Amino acid sequence: MIDENGHQLGILPTEDALARARTAGLDLVEVSPTAQPPVCKIADYGRLKYEQSKKDKDARKKQRHFELKEVKLRPKIETHDYETKARMAERLLLDGSKIKVTIMFRGREITYTSFGRRLLDRMAEDMAPLATVEREARLEGKNMFMILAPRATPTGPPKFSIARERDHKTSAPQPDVKEPTSA
Repeated sequence: MIDENGHQLGILPTEDALARARTAGLDLVEVSPTAQPPVCKIADYGRLKYEQSKKDKDARKKQRHFELKEVKLRPKIETHDYETKARMAERLLLDGSKIKVTIMFRGREITYTSFGRRLLDRMAEDMAPLATVEREARLEGKNMFMILAPRATPTGPPKFSIARERDHKTSAPQPDVKEPTSA
C-alpha cells in the first residue's frame, strides 16, 4: 500500500487500508491489480481520473492523423493533364495526407495494364522527394492503384509546383515601353 504522500506503508489487510483511506477523506485506488500482492494507493479517485484524461487528451493532440486522398488518372492522359494532377498530389502530400493514385481502365484499355504501371511508376518517381511508396502498384478489377505516404522530411523541392511558379514569373507580361519617335 502507498499513502497519499507517496510513502510505502507495506502489506496491509484490505480492511486496514480502507480505514486509513476513510480517515484521510480519500479513496483506496487499486494501482496494479496483477501484482502479487495487489498494489493500492490512497488518493482522490476523481482527481486521478481527471489527470489521466488530460494525459490522454495531450497524447491524442500530438498524434498525427493521416487522411487518404485520391488522385485519379487515365492511361491515355496528356502531359499537361498529368502535370496538373501531379501538382495537386504534391499539394496534398505537403499538407500531410497520404495519396491513393488510381488509374481507371475502360473497355479494352484493361489489356494494356503495362501503360498504367508505367504511369504509376512515373508518378512515384516524380513524387520521390516528397513521398515514399507505401503500397506498390496493384490491379483490382478495372482499377490499378498505388499509395504514397508523405516523407517526414522532404529530400528535395517539389518537382511541379516550383516549375509552375518559375514559368509564371518568366511569362509575366512586360510593360509596354514606347520609344520616342523623332519627327
